[in-house]
Amino acid sequence: MSVSQPNLFTPLTIRDITFRNRIAVSPMCEYSSEDGFASDWHLVHLGSRAVGGAALIVTEAAAVTPEGRISPHDLGIWKDDHVEMLARCVAFVKSQGAVAGIQLAHAGRKASTDVPWRGGKFLTVQEGGWWPIFAPSAIPHYNVNPPPVALDKAGIDRIIAAFGEAARRSLDAGFEVIELHAAHGYLMHEFLSPLSNYRLDEYGGSFEKRVRFTKEIVARVREVWPERLPLFVRISATDWADGGWDIEQSVELARVIGPMGVDLIDCSSGSLVAGAKIPVAPGYQTQFAERIRGETSVLTGAVGLITTPAQADEIISDGRADIVLLAREMLRDPYFGLHAAKALNAEVRWPDQYLRAKD
Repeated sequence: MSVSQPNLFTPLTIRDITFRNRIAVSPMCEYSSEDGFASDWHLVHLGSRAVGGAALIVTEAAAVTPEGRISPHDLGIWKDDHVEMLARCVAFVKSQGAVAGIQLAHAGRKASTDVPWRGGKFLTVQEGGWWPIFAPSAIPHYNVNPPPVALDKAGIDRIIAAFGEAARRSLDAGFEVIELHAAHGYLMHEFLSPLSNYRLDEYGGSFEKRVRFTKEIVARVREVWPERLPLFVRISATDWADGGWDIEQSVELARVIGPMGVDLIDCSSGSLVAGAKIPVAPGYQTQFAERIRGETSVLTGAVGLITTPAQADEIISDGRADIVLLAREMLRDPYFGLHAAKALNAEVRWPDQYLRAKD
């Protein structure tokens, strides 16, 4: 007699791609690149989590322009030379039965910073950083002088085109999911939030104008990205700050970009302004995935302090999200998928090389 699988281990099909379960590796900056190139670190970091049973493995934020990096050691996809090593990582991930995804990003006013284990401070040109850094408006995130340069229309068009070229390279590398990074205070988020966007032109002011930059990037990427492949967008569903971006606007954004070809909203929050009071607790952001999923036709992903198999399975079973994306827990346990299957009595295929450790 067959035994039904836990909901966490039911497949999910989006467009022509089927994910073997609902567990995804969330994008996590590794700060291990030189000139944007993926390295053996990325091959092992991403590959080990594919071996470990996750269904979707998403790279860290890959910068679409050099000045769009968070740090000098960020992953990049701004030139064709980056494709070869990324393709090697993708091939291994696929060989283990997982789907390879890439997060495309531009850091905006949060660019040119040091790596976290050295404090993450803003880097001047003399310290190995770069200038100018760009934003919707000349409002600094860090205490820097001069402030970031407000993008003009030509600069906006250049960055939108860079996202399109990055999507083409992602396809060349073999990725099957693209996630656009519109969260955590980076450039796309900066355009969305009235706390960082003071523009008076067609890209600022009303909700319709503040979402225009995101819409134009989605449209450009979808021109390149095949209809058969999924497109995700990560958002900060709220700034956790008065007068900022909030869940009501996030729901409306999903309604706008869903019909444009966005399949899933990855629901994070915060990181736009300092001092925001965030009620951090296990699963504290799942409410946003649940709300968007319930009020729109767009699938959602839940992220944020999801650490146990039972918790992850409950989120899927209760219909609060369609996938769960794990970050820190995946750093602690690259084999979370296999361990979760054992904990939930799910039937999954272990790698042949590891079968002797299954029981």
